[in-house]
Amino acid sequence: MALFTKRPGSSPPAAPPKPPAKPPPSADSPAPVRPAAAPAPPPAPPPAKPKPTRPTSRSDPKPDERVRRFDELKGTIHRKLVEQLDMSKLSREANDEIREQVRQVVLALCEEEDTLLNSNERQRLTQEILDETFGLGPLETLLKDPRITDILINGPNQIYVEREGQLGLTDVRFKDDAHLLHIIDKIVSPLGRRCDEVCPMVDARLKDGSRVNAIIPPLAIDAPSLSIRRFGIDPISWDDYVRYKSCSPEMIEFFEACVKSSLNVLITGGTGSGKTTFLNNLSGFIPEGERIVTIEDAAELQLRQPHVVRLETRPPNLEGKGRITMRDLLINSLRMRPDRIVVGECRGGETLDMLQAMNTGHEGSMTTVHANSTRDAVQRIETMVMMAGFELPQKAIRQQFASAIDLIIQAARLTGGRRKITAVTELQGMEGDAVVMQDIFRFEQDGVDSDGAAYGRTVATGVRPLFMDRLVAAGAQIDPRMFAPRVLVAD
Repeated sequence: MALFTKRPGSSPPAAPPKPPAKPPPSADSPAPVRPAAAPAPPPAPPPAKPKPTRPTSRSDPKPDERVRRFDELKGTIHRKLVEQLDMSKLSREANDEIREQVRQVVLALCEEEDTLLNSNERQRLTQEILDETFGLGPLETLLKDPRITDILINGPNQIYVEREGQLGLTDVRFKDDAHLLHIIDKIVSPLGRRCDEVCPMVDARLKDGSRVNAIIPPLAIDAPSLSIRRFGIDPISWDDYVRYKSCSPEMIEFFEACVKSSLNVLITGGTGSGKTTFLNNLSGFIPEGERIVTIEDAAELQLRQPHVVRLETRPPNLEGKGRITMRDLLINSLRMRPDRIVVGECRGGETLDMLQAMNTGHEGSMTTVHANSTRDAVQRIETMVMMAGFELPQKAIRQQFASAIDLIIQAARLTGGRRKITAVTELQGMEGDAVVMQDIFRFEQDGVDSDGAAYGRTVATGVRPLFMDRLVAAGAQIDPRMFAPRVLVAD
């Protein structure tokens, strides 16, 4: 390869001749007291130590200098790799054979560069260049860890992850802001979206369905910020809910009966409480013969039924036109003859259309809402219905809500990171201006253990739901003793 020329490594050895040149002056220096400075041995050894390290400093510099050289070398080899290969073709055909060919090219470039890297560093350099070429650069290491549920990037040098409910700082980093912006562009570009000065924030998703949000300067003051909510390679299943004591097997049996009996379900909870994951599992109980339409801002739901139509909102284009909102999609979905409508999350005026759909023949529909409790969900729904722009009386909104929703399920992330189903509440109608609600199951916290994790027990309250007859009519085999007051599961 004529492109690469080895740098002469003989220049550092040329330094030894200079020390012999210094002894002649030292012959003149006996008169000065420099030999007398030798009585102070502590200062003399330190200057003597840099001299041996000087020849080896090229192969063993200070940590910061070594990191800088490593990044420069990676950038140099990556640029030469881009010059030699058709990167657009690689992105389409990233199979194992192609990756191995590129790996060999990278190793050859390392040899040409005379890198003086040890075996581990060379393997690391090769892997990082492959991640830059085929994946999302430094994020690939984190995305391969199944224990990580959230990746929170506050600029190129500060990356936090959540493992098993605990946030921690990692040693992963980007080269600079431009490197981070490049990775953001690689995520959003395939989805037909953009993140630049004109549109400095964007919602997107990864190939595995993980939710992505990016916001960059000038809105992000210090540096670009990227947040990734992961669903993992192996999605959470009902067995995991039981194993982690998030809910009991009796509750799961009850949820299955409610879904198959076409009850309208509202899932509430705070940020990171597991609403979408629970909705994903709950939708798995929908019979396969039904037509399902899903509506989301960023497609996250992974329904396994064969007859599913997935819809996703669209942001405006460069001219500020062409935006398609959740409400637009929800109104359009009513013309698509759906048996059930599953909305990823209601955030605004589409809530009114969702309630009307549930009241007009689309039974068995589901959605999620941000709320701190099942009772707070009533106020949240009222507020979002008003965002539709209609001046509806409060009582009329509550009547719509009470007649549309049959069951509210509250998910929560407790102290210490544990996620629980904290309440399963039935809506029993209206009494005057108030919505009547009764807890069927609920979680009662007893305290916090020595590790800082909340613990408690999930209990059945003894309330037999009024819609029990609907479950029986739909063929659900529910034992009424399931609702007897008792402890279902305890930490």
